[in-house]
Amino acid sequence: MLVPRSKYLKQLDDLSVAMEDLGQKTIADVTAAGLALAKGDAEAAEEVISGEMRMRRLRATIEDTCLDIMLMQQPLVADDLRYVSGSFRLVSDLAHIDSKSRDVAYLATQIPHEVASAIETEIATASGKVAYMVKTALESFADADRDRAEEVFASDDEVDALYERAEQVVVDLIRKGDADATHLPELLMAAKYFERMGDDAERIAKWAIFRLTGTHDLKVGEIPAE
Repeated sequence: MLVPRSKYLKQLDDLSVAMEDLGQKTIADVTAAGLALAKGDAEAAEEVISGEMRMRRLRATIEDTCLDIMLMQQPLVADDLRYVSGSFRLVSDLAHIDSKSRDVAYLATQIPHEVASAIETEIATASGKVAYMVKTALESFADADRDRAEEVFASDDEVDALYERAEQVVVDLIRKGDADATHLPELLMAAKYFERMGDDAERIAKWAIFRLTGTHDLKVGEIPAE
């Protein structure tokens, strides 16, 4: 038996609020991880590392709400069904981004700042771009906005280019022996995490396309008409 429509609408509202909370936490953690690595900010690193349980609680809340809506409410409106099922799936992409942010924050506590400063500009720029990509991707999903999703796809190329620049700097340092080579592989790994976060943000934007079209696994330039 279906529960009253009022509960269904409240669950949709609750889901929207929880998605907003999870998105804001993820964006904040990406930004803080960049600050921790680029500036050697120990407080920013600790803020990200200590937030794992909150992330798990938010994710569980969203997944439980989505399952309850899909199993008990059986949404008949196509957009509602796509919103709920898309939320259920994209929450894992947000969790992946947040997990990578924690990995970067941990590495920031291990890599001396004088070593990390070699790619400070690239890291600071990449973290800002990834945070913006996540924000834009979530907005594109919430509003079913194709143009915002396309903006995310375009931004991913910029993050890839930043990683390539950082990689070249680190490789040059290893060849020249001008820095503590012990930490350089870890520094390159941290830079790579931001590039991969950009890929995760792109996947979130694809859920906006799913909400519009019912199709998710698309390459840029292959988005069908509504």
